[in-house]
Amino acid sequence: MPLRAILRHRLRSSSDAPVRLLYSSRSVDDVIYSAELDEPAAGVEVVHTLTRMQPDGWTGYARRVDAAMLADVAWPSGEQPLAFVCGPTSFVETVADALVGLGYPPVRVKTERFGPTGKT
Repeated sequence: MPLRAILRHRLRSSSDAPVRLLYSSRSVDDVIYSAELDEPAAGVEVVHTLTRMQPDGWTGYARRVDAAMLADVAWPSGEQPLAFVCGPTSFVETVADALVGLGYPPVRVKTERFGPTGKT
């Protein structure tokens, strides 16, 4: 998983580059590597959105990632951040387009798609 690799590389290289992760899951039970994300390294901020089921008392986002959420969570484009978007093709396209709409240069939005290969 690229997310895990990025975070582990950052830790191993002693990087102090700030990281903000917006992690979209259907429910808390669907969060992969939750132990690592519940206690992130210094300089790493994790923001969750739960799209289908939220536990009692949930105060975080409770919808799919959209332009308004990205406007709240993403760094301002003027800071020239590098964004990595990983997920199913439709998700990646939606998020990448929204980031470009917020002023991110397309070259600063890196994408990786995953999903069914079509093979059975």
